[in-house]
Amino acid sequence: MEPFATRRDLLLTSLLAALPLSLTGAAASPLNPAQTIIKLPDALQWGTQPSFPPGSADTCPLTGDTTAPGLYFVLIRWRPGFMSAPHTYTTDRFCIVVSGTWWVNSGADFDPASCVPAPAGSFVHRVAQTPHYDGVIRSQNEPAVIAICGIGPINFAVIDPSKPAWRTV
Repeated sequence: MEPFATRRDLLLTSLLAALPLSLTGAAASPLNPAQTIIKLPDALQWGTQPSFPPGSADTCPLTGDTTAPGLYFVLIRWRPGFMSAPHTYTTDRFCIVVSGTWWVNSGADFDPASCVPAPAGSFVHRVAQTPHYDGVIRSQNEPAVIAICGIGPINFAVIDPSKPAWRTV
């Protein structure tokens, strides 16, 4: 009987050793804030942009800078009734609609009625050097928040500089 007890003990010991430490009662490592940086929603620094019409949109830079070389990540909050004019960027932009509905279109002709809704959870890839415009149509009840990531500098360029870069719709 002795060899059976030894095999059982070895098997039980192996199984216990394979359990995660949290199941055995040992404490997990504490979060290192230098390695995992968390900003809760109320700590995000939203601000207005001087080039936007008052009350149209807010931005919140998370990392990097759209005007400098390198990776950037920014949030924009479009309020209902405002859209950008047709414009381009020199680099691709990758966008996730975080909340609300973002209204988007491509092309150099500004026609808000032709915009396509991108509801929360949608992914929108803006291809470099292609004209497009976006915002939130007036009939919406809430702003749209979009997370945008890309490589700077973006070199924002309005298709028709004789017209405003931002439109009331």
